[in-house]
Amino acid sequence: AEGDAALDADDDEEDEYVYNPLKLPLGWDGKPIPYWLYKLHGLNQEFKCEICGNYSYWGRRAFERHFKEWRHVNGMKALGIPNNKDFYEVTKIEDALSLWKNIQERNTGGFNPEMDEELEDAQGNVYSKKVYEDLK
Repeated sequence: AEGDAALDADDDEEDEYVYNPLKLPLGWDGKPIPYWLYKLHGLNQEFKCEICGNYSYWGRRAFERHFKEWRHVNGMKALGIPNNKDFYEVTKIEDALSLWKNIQERNTGGFNPEMDEELEDAQGNVYSKKVYEDLK
C-alpha cells in the first residue's frame, strides 16, 4: 500500500510539468494560453523603452500601460521631464529631450504684438499688423 502511494506522488509530479515549447505566457489555470490568443493580443511583439532602461514590454497593451508605471515615471523624473500626455509613446531619451526643449521654447515665446496682432480692413480682410501698416 505504501508503494502505491509513492507511485501516485510520482504521477502528480509528472502532471505538474506543462509542455510549453513556444514559451507562451501562462493562463489563469497555469497552462500556456492558446497560440491564437497569444497572436490576437500581440504578445509576439516586443516594445523596448530606452527611458525605462531598455526594458522590454511584450504586447501593445502592456506597452501602453507602462507609461503610467513607476519605472517610466522615474526615468522621466531622472531626465528632468514631466511625465504628461505630450510624451505618450516617446521611448527614446534623445527624442524626449528634444521634444521637451521644443515645448519649452514654444511656451517662452509669449505674445509679440508686431507678429501676433491682427487687424481687419474695411472689406473684412484680416492682416498681421505689419502687413496692414504697409498696405495703408
